Amino acid sequence: MNIPAELKYTKDHEWIKIENNIATVGITDFAQGELGDIVYVDVDTLDDTVEEGEVFGSVEAVKTVSDLFMPLTGEVIEFNDELENDPELVNTDPYNKGWMIKIEISDASQIDDLLDAEAYKELIAG
Repeated sequence: MNIPAELKYTKDHEWIKIENNIATVGITDFAQGELGDIVYVDVDTLDDTVEEGEVFGSVEAVKTVSDLFMPLTGEVIEFNDELENDPELVNTDPYNKGWMIKIEISDASQIDDLLDAEAYKELIAG
């Protein structure tokens, strides 16, 4: 199981890469494995400010649909357009080509509430 140490994580299985005031968000290797083959990624919150914990989109797999939750309050400034034609990138490369959105962080203090790689490992092992 791939859990990069340099990323942050949520209890809802999103990963977050923070660079200055921009956060790149996707779902973890564990989450894509649990969902199975992903056939569609729906994000209709582009250019919207979404509060931490609110739904910013959904991911559809062959057997289920799962909501995607905002890890930090911020404005959704970019959607990974490659996922429209190639949603399986979430399965094959969840931490790189399979990223979903980029957000401009509104409240940097929320970063302290995210899990580090070790805490995330404990969460999924539990």
